[in-house]
Amino acid sequence: VGNRDDSNLYIHMKLKAAAEIGISANHIKLPNTATEADVLKCIASLNADPAVHGFIVQLPLDSDNPINTEKITNAVAPEKDVDGLSSINAGKLSRGDLGDCFIPCTPKGCMELIRQTGVQVAGKRAVVIGRSKIVGAPMHDLLLWNNATVTTCHSKTSTLAEEVGKADILVVAAGRAEMVKGEWIKPGAIVIDCGINHVPDSTKASGKRVVGDVAYNSAKEKASFITPVPGGVGPMTVAMLMQSTVESAQRFLEKFQPGKWTIQYNQLTLKTPVPSDIEISKSYMPKPIEQVAKEVGLFPDEVELYGQTKAKVQLSVLKRLQNQPDGKYVVVTGITPTPLGEGKSTTTVGLVQALGAHLHQNVFACVRQPSQGPTFGIKGGAAGGGYCQVVPMEEFNLHLTGDIHAITAANNLVAAAIDARMFHELTQSDQALYNRLVPSVNGVRKFSDIQIRRLQKLGINKTDPMALTKEEVNAFVRLDIDPGTITWQRVLDTNDRFLRKITIGQSATEKGFSRTAQFDITVSSEIMAVLALADGLDDMKKRFGRMVVASSKKGQPVTADDLGVTGALAVLMKDTVKPNLMQTLEGTPVFVHAGPFANIAHGNSSVLADKIALKLVGKDGFVVTEAGFGADIGMEKFFNIKCRYSGLRPHVVVLVATVRALKMHGGGPAVTAGVPLPKEYTEENLQLVAKGCSNLNKQIQNARMFGVPVVVAVNAFKTDTKAELALVVQHAKEAGAFDAVECTHWAEGGKGALALARAVQRASQAPNNFRFLYNVELPIVDKIRLIAQQVYGARDIELLPEAQEKVALYTKQGFGNLPICMAKTHLSLSHDPEQKGAPTGFVLPIRDIRASVGAGFLYPLVGTMSTMPGLPTRPCFYDIDLDPVSGEVNGLF
Repeated sequence: VGNRDDSNLYIHMKLKAAAEIGISANHIKLPNTATEADVLKCIASLNADPAVHGFIVQLPLDSDNPINTEKITNAVAPEKDVDGLSSINAGKLSRGDLGDCFIPCTPKGCMELIRQTGVQVAGKRAVVIGRSKIVGAPMHDLLLWNNATVTTCHSKTSTLAEEVGKADILVVAAGRAEMVKGEWIKPGAIVIDCGINHVPDSTKASGKRVVGDVAYNSAKEKASFITPVPGGVGPMTVAMLMQSTVESAQRFLEKFQPGKWTIQYNQLTLKTPVPSDIEISKSYMPKPIEQVAKEVGLFPDEVELYGQTKAKVQLSVLKRLQNQPDGKYVVVTGITPTPLGEGKSTTTVGLVQALGAHLHQNVFACVRQPSQGPTFGIKGGAAGGGYCQVVPMEEFNLHLTGDIHAITAANNLVAAAIDARMFHELTQSDQALYNRLVPSVNGVRKFSDIQIRRLQKLGINKTDPMALTKEEVNAFVRLDIDPGTITWQRVLDTNDRFLRKITIGQSATEKGFSRTAQFDITVSSEIMAVLALADGLDDMKKRFGRMVVASSKKGQPVTADDLGVTGALAVLMKDTVKPNLMQTLEGTPVFVHAGPFANIAHGNSSVLADKIALKLVGKDGFVVTEAGFGADIGMEKFFNIKCRYSGLRPHVVVLVATVRALKMHGGGPAVTAGVPLPKEYTEENLQLVAKGCSNLNKQIQNARMFGVPVVVAVNAFKTDTKAELALVVQHAKEAGAFDAVECTHWAEGGKGALALARAVQRASQAPNNFRFLYNVELPIVDKIRLIAQQVYGARDIELLPEAQEKVALYTKQGFGNLPICMAKTHLSLSHDPEQKGAPTGFVLPIRDIRASVGAGFLYPLVGTMSTMPGLPTRPCFYDIDLDPVSGEVNGLF
């Protein structure tokens, strides 16, 4: 810090010595305006950088601002404190832990000089003059633990000459020129002079010369060995700094296995019967999220803490790790589920706990952030279950870091802008609109960047607001939105059935300009889909600008950029782009990021979370992500949409199956949430299971169609029999699965998914010929037909009139080359939720097609669906409560 000449000289000597022996050394120079916080931030970065084996803070700190030197030296990580100045290293030296600390370089150099005399230190009488933390005090400790009898003296010692005369070994670090006289010294003594002092000397060009703390000329006559000044202790101090750095690198390599994390796992205490999810979650103390971040190789300045158990991770980590090879990429999907779900999230968590805590692989889970709709509806939370959870589950299931709230705000800003713009265009002249859109500020009118883009889109290559013609002003100010084409709805992250259809504009201030609108659930917003598919902040902003909200009366698409809201959306969403870091019950890391619906969107967590995780785990590690709903929906969209945009290639598909769901597909009675299961599901019935395996077989074929090996995870429930589970495993293998294994992770944590983890490891080494189902250049109808026939088993598709119109419109508007994101029921391979198993020969009706141009796909609507489900008679929030004393969340998610 600063620019002291003496500091620059010392640093130059150290850099030169490092270069001579092949140590890569750098000088980080902060200005003399640097604050204590600036220095601490720099130290924190060096502490976290695994490429740095040691660093020193050159003292004194030459700053205009007050800096606590003690605080600075103690901020250096003890394992990198090659100067040995931190309190931890000093403490270890003081108590004799010489093999587990760094010794300050000057005392260490003094000991080396003493050793080189050949004189044994043990049993000798040693005197140290000086008590500084840098030389005197550690020198005393070092001699003591080398079995000398040590006396420490200083400038206030009254019998100094007498004490010096007793010394077999004399180390002087008093900082006073020639303070120790030659006649004081015991004949034959070893004298180590650490002093550097300047005294006047008219014979020197500089008018001064350097002397030590010992009168050298007279002392050398009595001492058997004596160090000169300069040229004695100084060069040895530099040499010891180099030696300590090499020792630090050696220690690092002994502890560090390339590509392996040093991570602390939590030991589960399993109970029978398995307690409720919230009881299990609350019975374990999560590691501080700072610790988790450090364990997986994140630097402190790459992590933004949101309390003790969650954090956001900066995208800058991708640039830092750009040359790091990616790990293995695993997607967890499922057979066509019952309304109760078959445990994909639980299996995802169980698999990563098995790979990490039990097989000691670097592994990350990447999951979606849950909506408060299902959380407070009938489904409950999405943190997993039993002994396979993301914790703390109440934070996971509630606000987390506010990403969904930011999406709600951004989405509704667009909705408000649409209606406001239509209102103003209906009530104002062209010139009045122009004056408000491009106002005069201090006598100057100027187009904003977003307005320049609109002008260019209109083919108007002008930048002077005064240069536009009347026709150009008209084209610029009038979006001329056709209200009947508005596809952008307001959103709310709550199941409010009475907002499915509403009338807006009822206030007298809206002058009768009312229209019918609706509320969807927040996670169905295109903004959520954009977040999940964006490759960074800039890409997210560009996608926002491309979002189509309506068409003009001339049939031209109207975008968020046309509305002028792109920049505002980016500002509202700037923090959401950073993945959220959490952990599982067993202490493995989890990214929770984005939560697009799997029906009208692609139903997968973010590309960015996957990319960062793949870099962090390294080439031998695993990233396990989950795709929403069954393989016909979430997995197909994972491959054809998410992988297409991310460029990532999956290694393994884990297909979750349950005996319960297979019995339903085999003809069992309806399964209804909140209602006890019929006896067919609680008693052994091999015939139902065997018949229902048609769905399992089809979903295995669906995964293999993309060229990726499939491992079937048979998620065992307590009502399943061994014969039923064995039958599913047998059918899965016969259907072409790479492997199929029974899993008991819900009741046993990672231990219950060990067989699955080992199967995934083997499958990740198997041949992989990943391919997309279709080329995006195909016509819209052909792409829809391919998905319907190849993935669902349909005979053909039928486009209803509204869908036919949209095909023509989107083709004309230039959106025909986008991937397809089918919106259909998740309860059947077909469009009819009552058709179970693997139906064939049906015609898939496409009633409408909509465009998520910003996200980058078209979504055909199959059958009738609502994106704002209603609350059930007894929603989950009946069981949720807050302890007013402890502030803890109680009840069940």
